Amino acid sequence: MANIIFMGTPEFAVPSLQALHREFGVQTVVTAPDKPRGRGLEVHPSEVKSAALELGITDILQPTSLRDEEFRQQIADRAPDIMCVIAFRILPKSIYTIACKGAFNVHASLLPRFRGAAPINHAIMSGDAETGVTSFLLNDVVDTGTILLQQRCAIDDGMTAGELYARLMPLAAECAVATTRGLLDATLTPLPQNDARATPAPKVFRTTSAIDLTQSRHVVRNMIHGLSPTPCAWITWNGQLLKVYHATLTDGATPMGTWRIDAHQLLIGCADGELRFDEIQLPGKRRMSAVDVLRGYRGDQSGLCT
Repeated sequence: MANIIFMGTPEFAVPSLQALHREFGVQTVVTAPDKPRGRGLEVHPSEVKSAALELGITDILQPTSLRDEEFRQQIADRAPDIMCVIAFRILPKSIYTIACKGAFNVHASLLPRFRGAAPINHAIMSGDAETGVTSFLLNDVVDTGTILLQQRCAIDDGMTAGELYARLMPLAAECAVATTRGLLDATLTPLPQNDARATPAPKVFRTTSAIDLTQSRHVVRNMIHGLSPTPCAWITWNGQLLKVYHATLTDGATPMGTWRIDAHQLLIGCADGELRFDEIQLPGKRRMSAVDVLRGYRGDQSGLCT
């Protein structure tokens, strides 16, 4: 029986942990320390830790530093054959070289496209029609290791980052299982990435998520969908910060930088045409359809977006 260590933290990694444990048995899980969350700041485990406990995995490590000698010794003592890393921190060489048959990561893009922390967001924002997942052997430079397997999937027109996230989770699990099997059987041939084709996918932040109506309507829509549901694109509307989760291309001719209301539709002018904001959220309110928000609206029927 293979000795497998799984490393991950968020929900995205959970289906992969479940699939690997079902197929091979995962001996050890490494995840982030429990953290306070919510208004009451109650301490909660990571999604991966919760899933591991439900699977009956009790050997769970939660290091605060991956470079501590104590953590390195804990991994060495477990003598792993395979180390699978999904949505976790950057492992130092002293850790990933311990796995005798290989340490690999499953990344949510078709590498070398979208190296970085937010590949799903950037795939949508870039207007790509296709993405996928890639497993690769870990090395000293993030997301640059030799490719083991890739699996592709379409990005539907109008899809949000949240929807793509959900689509890629089971695909990542399939890739993790196939990669583990290939490493155990020594049937995989690692292929180098073409660095000349690499594109970055840095983390996205609210501070850089403001909607720019001087851009084309396709660019604005892709940005809105690529940042939905988090950190969420936003714009100032009638002096309030308006979060926008979904938008649709329309045939109207609202002037750039202005909005109008027509039959409970919130219509916005971009550089080359019009968008309809479909799902929005006002401060202190829940996320709602724009139609529901505008039913009771009594303000001006047009105005400037700032």
